[in-house]
Amino acid sequence: MNTPLPCPEPPNGVLLVDKDPGFTSHNAVALCRRILGTKKVGHCGTLDPMATGMLIVVIGKATKMQDLLMCEDKVYTATMKLGIETNSQDADGEVVAVKPTDAVTEDAIRAAFEHFYGEFDQVPPMFSAVKINGVPCYKLARKGKEVERKARHVQVLDYTITRIDLAAAEVDFTVHCSKGFYVRTYAHDLGQFLGCGAHLTALRRIRSGHFDISEAIDVPTLKAAGREELLARLLPTDKVLKDRNLSA
Repeated sequence: MNTPLPCPEPPNGVLLVDKDPGFTSHNAVALCRRILGTKKVGHCGTLDPMATGMLIVVIGKATKMQDLLMCEDKVYTATMKLGIETNSQDADGEVVAVKPTDAVTEDAIRAAFEHFYGEFDQVPPMFSAVKINGVPCYKLARKGKEVERKARHVQVLDYTITRIDLAAAEVDFTVHCSKGFYVRTYAHDLGQFLGCGAHLTALRRIRSGHFDISEAIDVPTLKAAGREELLARLLPTDKVLKDRNLSA
């Protein structure tokens, strides 16, 4: 009598993906399910369509760590454009206001960043997944509706201004922030403080908790990967917990 072959262990672990513009968390989950042959795949928070960088995919038993990993602080690099406001607070939205930036100085920009340093309240944008009476705000926003959103207590743990170009009305910066922080809204609020308005034109998540973007697999490699190659890229759940001084 033939002895049945043992069933392979179901995959478990965390996969870090370096998201491309337009590539969604749903795309990443669907791709991992197909390659690994498992349905138990989730993600730890979305990134805006135009954004790039760290997307955390959890597989198998690691799906139990979603809340833990989503609650960790993040680091982003970004560019904001002064003088133009959009309805989504980023470059994907429609322009709703244009204001002069002639009076804006480097000192004023630095003062604005210092004003939004530490702990403060932030109102989530209408184009967000925040739900009002069970309906995501972005669905209401697409219908042209504006509803009141509750402010959230957030924190900027650190920031660096890496470029100020007054002629182009652009500012590059890095921000280390708490969970639930909207960098789009940060740029919008900085623009309001400066009196000229602003919106985000580029956003990249380079760190989430203990995870660094250098550990992530890029999208072309992910799309071309086979099952064994992807299994080799998974971070074991016990290591992820150990790095956070936790146990399984």
